[in-house]
Amino acid sequence: MPIWLGYISVGFAYGVLAQKAGLSMLTAILMSVIVYAGSAQLIAVGLFAAGASAASIILTTFVVNLRHLLMSAAVSPHLKEWTKPQLVAFAFELTDETFVLHSSRFVTGDPLKTETFAINISSQCSWILGTWLGFAVGQVIMDVRLFALDYALPAMFIALLVLQIRDRVQVVVAILSGLLAVGLVLLGVGQWTAIIATISGATIGMVLEQWIKR
Repeated sequence: MPIWLGYISVGFAYGVLAQKAGLSMLTAILMSVIVYAGSAQLIAVGLFAAGASAASIILTTFVVNLRHLLMSAAVSPHLKEWTKPQLVAFAFELTDETFVLHSSRFVTGDPLKTETFAINISSQCSWILGTWLGFAVGQVIMDVRLFALDYALPAMFIALLVLQIRDRVQVVVAILSGLLAVGLVLLGVGQWTAIIATISGATIGMVLEQWIKR
């Protein structure tokens, strides 16, 4: 439910921005169906509105979504018995939020395929619904920032992070990764911030766990 509500809110913001950028409703909704990548879609419509080339949009969104390689690798050990079509379907709908939810579910035992796909599909449907609602009322809203919808996604991440933390090592990793990400942003690293902070945080966590075991 938190993912659905968060996706409707952020999808709404995307729909408004897509309308302002001059995309048609069909194009905006198809992007949510085919691309289905929140931050990448928001960046893409911004670049589209700025008149960026297709190559620039593709390259930028590719870099932004590189973190999905890490998320897929993290959950792959739990999906060894799945068929290739099932893995493809799962990977297509894997997002930051569903990754956190699935990570919590998978560690408790064998993942139920029906429940897993129900979570993924319903989450994407909520994003598509938000896109449609945002585009539909986009002509009425002059400035989407007044509604603070851009805070919905970070707030949802914070809630999911809190639910994931179980020991002191994870607290340390979360804090250090967050500080590193903020520092990289201030240094102007750009879209590589998430990748660098994620890999660094995972490395720190592994070193700490090995040190504690010894």
